Amino acid sequence: MKPLYAFGEEVRVSRTIRNDGTMPGYRRGDLLVRRGSTGFVREWGTFLLEKVIYQIHFPDCGLIVGCREQELLPLSAPWHAGQFQYGDTVACRHALAIGDNIVVAAGEQGQITATGQGDDEESYTVTFSGRWFQVPARAMILLETPL
Repeated sequence: MKPLYAFGEEVRVSRTIRNDGTMPGYRRGDLLVRRGSTGFVREWGTFLLEKVIYQIHFPDCGLIVGCREQELLPLSAPWHAGQFQYGDTVACRHALAIGDNIVVAAGEQGQITATGQGDDEESYTVTFSGRWFQVPARAMILLETPL
């Protein structure tokens, strides 16, 4: 089994990395590394003799995280992550209304449930109080940051 990425190579994660319960000192589900972050290959090994797992050092947050090959991209690959990612916790910058009825109050928290929506791909499907809304990125702020 030959690794795709070499020791010291800078790579990008293609998905948000959350604690799956194997990272000591963090709760299961805690955000570790945001999609699009870059890090350096420290080592690699195999899991059950069939999957290559890379040990990636992310200097911006100081973490070393195990990543599967399919979660990584070469740094040279084109990339546009958008402002928000699936699962992000956000808040409305101002009230959202349908007609004259305010349906989401300013400051209300929601969760991104779909990304890359709309013609410019900068609108997101967001769940606020159990209801789904398509909201432009400019109307929200990110509340969740990596640890």
